[in-house]
Order: sequence, then structure tokens, then C-alpha cells
Amino acid sequence: MSTLSEEAVVTKAPKELFIAGRWRPSGSGATLPVEDPATGDVLTEVADATAEDGIAALDAAVSVQAEWGRTAPRERGEILRRAWELIVERTEELALLMTLEMGKPLSESRAEIAYGAEFFRWFSEEAVRIEGRYSVSPNGSGRILTMKQAVGPCLFITPWNFPLAMGTRKIAPAVAAGCTMVVKPAQQTPLSMLALADIMTEAGLPPGVLNVVTSSSAGRVMEPLIRDPRARKLSFTGSTPVGQRLMEQASHQVLRVSMELGGNAPFLVFDDADLDAAVEGAFLAKMRNMGESCVAANRFHVAARVAEPFAEKLAERLSQLKVGRGTEEGVDVGPLIDGRAREGVDALVTDALQGGARALTGGGAPEGPGYFYSPTVLLDVAPDAKMTREEIFGPVAPVYRFDDEDAAIAAADATEFGLVAYVFTQDLKRALRVCERLEVGMIGLNRGMISNAAAPFGGVKQSGIGREGGREGIEEYLYTKYVAVDL
Repeated sequence: MSTLSEEAVVTKAPKELFIAGRWRPSGSGATLPVEDPATGDVLTEVADATAEDGIAALDAAVSVQAEWGRTAPRERGEILRRAWELIVERTEELALLMTLEMGKPLSESRAEIAYGAEFFRWFSEEAVRIEGRYSVSPNGSGRILTMKQAVGPCLFITPWNFPLAMGTRKIAPAVAAGCTMVVKPAQQTPLSMLALADIMTEAGLPPGVLNVVTSSSAGRVMEPLIRDPRARKLSFTGSTPVGQRLMEQASHQVLRVSMELGGNAPFLVFDDADLDAAVEGAFLAKMRNMGESCVAANRFHVAARVAEPFAEKLAERLSQLKVGRGTEEGVDVGPLIDGRAREGVDALVTDALQGGARALTGGGAPEGPGYFYSPTVLLDVAPDAKMTREEIFGPVAPVYRFDDEDAAIAAADATEFGLVAYVFTQDLKRALRVCERLEVGMIGLNRGMISNAAAPFGGVKQSGIGREGGREGIEEYLYTKYVAVDL
């Protein structure tokens, strides 16, 4: 367990660009501030990369791609395994750094460290399981040989809400497959990614395989790389509008893309559900990361007969949570990432209340510094409320009523998004019927937590393309080469 103070953890964290295995300042000498969202104070400053810095990072990745791609799979796997061990060993230090720059309570930061590290362990084992096939042609005249090879230099853009895990979910399979990469972390939370780059170096990752550029402008640094013919893949986690723009840019080079985009997750509670279990599941699905998660439950569709008791039980559960700075003892709910995020959440709540919704708990921001918002449960939210259509990204649970199974599914699917849904019922036949009909990439059946490094993560419709994690995750970094063999 780390005994470093907050100041010592921030001081120790790297703050320069990581290019070709070396730490270096921005080419312009500029820096960008990293803020503590619990206080609004500046924690530190990191290098603010120029477009030329981005090109230098891609140069480094391209220069070692061929050699790295030929590295033995076992060696790539062992590097990931050592990195997993180092992350686990430094959990307390990394968790404190994450809490300071992102705001989530230390308990949640520790959970993210464990989850994020697990991708390194999982893909350390997948590195040696990359397989092709050899088969007889149907007419018997030849043989079919296929082989899987690394896609090549990759570009990653990661979000602020899970500053370590959203990186490891991309870096781990890329390393396992033999790809080099340039990573641009969110400007609000760059410290966790820079710390990870340091750990990867210590684990034995060769210079140039992983390059990290921090910047106040993703467009300035990454768009030239996306349009560079040497890049081979783009992976982005973030909002759908930004993902759409990136896909347009990627189309010029026909880059292979992976997009984990927005969500509007429905949480269905049928009248035969175990109500206490549903409330606990709702708490997990809604309150993880203060609701700042693409898989956070956004709309609670509850059978009319149990809607009121469900909402009351959930309100009681949320009203007991302690809101405060994530480093303080016993805090359950930290701040939102910044003032703009809090204003957005409050605007959605105000709109719902003006439309006739009732706040059973919360409904506003507490007084004091920082970007906090009180955990909120709203009942009788109008179907045309803005929060019905928009991702809330905050600790707000709107409850809607439904009359029958068809109405529940219609309400759940009435969105352009399709990332995840949650279903609570004790009827096995109903569970299977509903799971088959829901237009989503993932479902939590009688559970409020779905994330697992061994499972494929991703959505349908405007929630994205591709999968991260599981056996499927490494395929995003491999292409299939076919060889026709004449015997």
C-alpha cells in the first residue's frame, strides 16, 4: 500500500509527452492545466502537444512496427503480464492519482485499476492464441491457408471517465496482436495514462511501441494522423457526434475503425422482479462513476404496479449516499468532471421537473466548491422530457411506467442508441424473449454490472462499431491473409 501523499503522487506522475521511449516537452513548450474537479483547483500542468509532436509520435510507431510485429507472441504476452503485476502492485498510488484528476471515490478508483489491469492479464494469454487455418479446397485441387497478422500502427483517443481502463482496453489487445500505437488521452485526465506509459516501459515494452501525446486539442494533434497514409487503425471511445466526425476523417484513408460511442441504457423492471435485487442492481447501474458512464442506466422503465415502490426504495438508497471529495473517508459520490457537465445534468433535471416529474430525493447541486450534483430520483417523468432522449451522464434516475411487455420493449428500443440494457424478471421465458428483442449489444440480466475483460464490450446502432475485450477483442487488431496453395 502506497504511503505517498496527494502532493507526492501528483509530483511523481510524468507530465511530458512520451514519444519513442523518451519523455519530452511539447515542441512549443506549452502546457495545459489538470484540474481537481472536487475543488476546481489546478493540480498540475502537462505538456500540450503540437501537430508536429503528433507526427513525431506516429513516426516512432511506424519505425518499429515491422520489428514489433515479428516479436514472439510469448514475449508480447509476458510484457503484458508484467505490466498487470506492476499495476496491481501500485493500486493505491494509481487510485489516488485517478481520484485527484477525475474525482471518483477511492473505492471506485481501486475498482477501475483492477478492471483495467485485467485486460493486460487477459490479453497476455490471448497473444499466444492467434490462429489461422489450413484446409483442403472443396474440389481437392489445392489447399486454403489463412494467417492472422497485425493491422499495423494504431491511433487511440480515450475519454476522461475511465482514464486507465479505457486505455488498457485498447492497448492490451494491440500489444498482444503486435501493433504499435499513438494514444491521445482526454485533456481532463491525462495523468493516469502517462503513469501507465511509465509502467509499460518498466514492464519491458520496447521504445516506440506505445506513444502518448497529451493535448488541449484532439483535432489539432490527431486529425493529421488520421489522414496520414501510414496509420492503419483508429479506435475511439466517446460521444457519437465526435465519433461520426472521426469516421468521416478515417474514410479518406479507409482506416479500420473501432467506435465505442454514446448510450441511452434502458433498465427494465417487470412486476415479477425481486424488487430489492432490482433496486440494488439499479444502484450499481446508475451510480457507478457518479453516472458518468456510457453503460450507466439512463431510463428506468418499471411495471406500473411496482413503479412507485421501486422509485421510493431507490430514492431511500440514494439519499443515504455521502457526497464529497473522493479522497475523504466514507465518500460514496464524487464530483462531476467539470462545470459544464454539472450544468448539463441540472438542465435536464429542471426540464423534467417543469414537465411534471417529482423529485423523490435530490434534484439540484449542493452548495460549496467543486462540481457536485446530488443523487436524484425522479418519478412520473414525461415521455417527451429531454432526459428520455439524451444521455444524462450524472447521478440522476428518471422512472417511467409501462403496462405490458410489448410496451416496455418499445420504450426501451425507442432510441438511436443500442449499447446496453438491464432486465429484471424472475420469469425465464420472459427473460429470453426480452433479451432477444432488445436492440442492444449487451444486456445485464438480473444484474447491474456487465463489464468484464473476458467478455466482448460494444453496441449496435449509433452506439458504435466493433468489440473490446473477450476473444473478440484481439480480432480488431488483426487482419486475415489468405494464401491459395497449389500442391
